[in-house]
Amino acid sequence: MKAHVSSILLGVRDMDRAKQFYTEGLGWKVENDYGVSVFFASDGASPVGFYSREGLAGQVGADPEGSGFSGLVLTYVVRTEARVDEIMAEAEKAGATVLKPAGALPWGGYGGTFADPDGYIWSLGYSAQGADQPYAE
Repeated sequence: MKAHVSSILLGVRDMDRAKQFYTEGLGWKVENDYGVSVFFASDGASPVGFYSREGLAGQVGADPEGSGFSGLVLTYVVRTEARVDEIMAEAEKAGATVLKPAGALPWGGYGGTFADPDGYIWSLGYSAQGADQPYAE
């Protein structure tokens, strides 16, 4: 198995709320809306989409009522500290919960963390170290 993710699927409790958060709040573009699932334009990266939480849990044989920290953090690496601040502000305005405000990180970078309305954690980051980072934009 290669170190590759073919797609990222998030189980959401409210499809309309999730779609509104990502499209209106963060500016994502819907590529395919199948009613039971939504996929966003990925610009060449691994596609991100969502299903109903119950439907996705059923597909993978899991309990949809899990709680607490899942151990999953989605990372988004940008090219400037200012862009981290902009995205944090966009996310908060769209209804995200800021878990860790943007600021200096212990390893020397700059970043912040928010949770979307379904609790999925996004870690935004920037580092001046290295030119081969997996930039999202």
